[in-house]
Amino acid sequence: MKNNPALLLLLIIVCNGCSKKGPVAKSSKQTNQNISVLTQHNDNTRAGLNNRETILTISNVNSSQFGKLFSLAVDDQVYAQPLVVANLLIGSAAHNVVFIATVNNSVYAYDGDNGNLYWNKNFTVSGMRPPNSGDMSSGWCTPYTDFAHNIGIVGTPVIDSANQTIFFVARSTDGTNFVQYLHAVNIVTGNEQPGSPVVINASINGSGDGSVNNVVSFDPLRNNQRQGLTLVNGVVYITYASHCDWNPYHGWILGYNEQTLQQVIVYNDTPDGENGGIWESGMGMAADAQGNLYVTTGNGTVGQGNLYDSSTNGTDENYANPNPTELIDRGESALKLTPSGSTLVIDSYFTPMNYVNLNNSDLDYGVMGTLLIPNSSYYFTGAKDGNLYLLNKDNMGGYSSSSNFVQQTIPLNVTLHCQPSYYKGSSNEFVYVWSETDQLRAFLFNRSSNTFAANQIVSTDNGPTGGCGADLSVSSNGAVDSTGILWATYAANGDAGSQISAGILRAFVANDITKEVWNSNINASDAVGNYAKFSSPTIANGHVYLSTFSNQVVVYGLK
Repeated sequence: MKNNPALLLLLIIVCNGCSKKGPVAKSSKQTNQNISVLTQHNDNTRAGLNNRETILTISNVNSSQFGKLFSLAVDDQVYAQPLVVANLLIGSAAHNVVFIATVNNSVYAYDGDNGNLYWNKNFTVSGMRPPNSGDMSSGWCTPYTDFAHNIGIVGTPVIDSANQTIFFVARSTDGTNFVQYLHAVNIVTGNEQPGSPVVINASINGSGDGSVNNVVSFDPLRNNQRQGLTLVNGVVYITYASHCDWNPYHGWILGYNEQTLQQVIVYNDTPDGENGGIWESGMGMAADAQGNLYVTTGNGTVGQGNLYDSSTNGTDENYANPNPTELIDRGESALKLTPSGSTLVIDSYFTPMNYVNLNNSDLDYGVMGTLLIPNSSYYFTGAKDGNLYLLNKDNMGGYSSSSNFVQQTIPLNVTLHCQPSYYKGSSNEFVYVWSETDQLRAFLFNRSSNTFAANQIVSTDNGPTGGCGADLSVSSNGAVDSTGILWATYAANGDAGSQISAGILRAFVANDITKEVWNSNINASDAVGNYAKFSSPTIANGHVYLSTFSNQVVVYGLK
């Protein structure tokens, strides 16, 4: 049949008319952006880069054009990073939806463009309440000030947008019994998915701290779920540290099949020892496409030997292990972990040569967030003694008492409680770090040598004080330099590690961090409220979503 010009013209008119009205128009308009942030720091590299941001640029993020648009009210503090699902069919059309979890065990689904609330639900067990700081009676920390009060949902959830499910850990207690549940909730309705929730428990053979009859069991009171959750190859991974080094505790990694919620992985990093908490300033555990996991562990037993003795009441880290190269106990280490049957095996590791001093001086390896440098074989890590380590992720360096066999060591005289981030422009590639009591630093990555340049770019601005460094994210439109923005949030004053402090959000030129383009203190109407420690800004679809301890998430964008 030959083309009919009149018919074609009629079809064009009809189709153009359809695109200008009704639900289709809303969905089509938002598809232009279509940016989702489904996990902590954007993806499993944990690089913290959204390089598909087409609206915000260096030129329009300024005090006259950019600022606070509205706030999303919630019922308690927000430790988790806000997550975004773009073009979600909810209500009568497709919307960019922001998901917020609070320490009161509540989850909210808000429209990220206009602030409309679609649903909110509380996931505390009936007849119970969220645990709170008063429940934590650690001898190290009394009173316990890491949390102001409630300790419900803390780690950033993870979302499977294809299956329309958000996964998170909620904690409940009746004052005597403590329980943690993994929830799988439909993101459109807020209803539990089939089989959800499941109680979190685990045990493993071992003679370590708290063991009974050579079995070490998970403790839902002492084990603190602080890191963001990780979803890779159909498994939801949950990691654990402790509440203020409250013995007995261990570093756990538990994996659950995302469809059935059956526990499929149990790993304990110190089964014959103690401690080894996993938290990395709240950043999620990194993973690659093959399902390998990358993590750093805190103070704890290193290697296997005749080290652990329960009569010492949690002080065994003061002694060097007679065989620190054994893989069974790996505190103070960077680990590449590979799933094997129902557990994880160490494929490669690195333990600093001064691990005994790190343990004795409370200088954990596992306090700074870590990331995989995208499209490379390198893993960026840092220890509390101020050393940054660049590791070959497939050959990390092991342990030697005489030298650290790593790709690169960068010494800094800081303690590194912070969330680093990454950016790639047209010609330069950076990793950014902003520790407490230090300036913002940009480390230029050289692809030829696979090392960082000797000369750092250092800002002249004073940054965070106290026990919390800055939490960083980056936005850009691909490698277009005029769109590269480094976003930083931290406590504007005081010690946010142990008290509630006012926050600040700042924006810098990603290629030259000595140039600030905007901050939330320029105009009083842009004020953040109280800083949410260890929660990075989420940038998506022309907006910046910032958690706070002021019972709200603040939304910034073009006015």
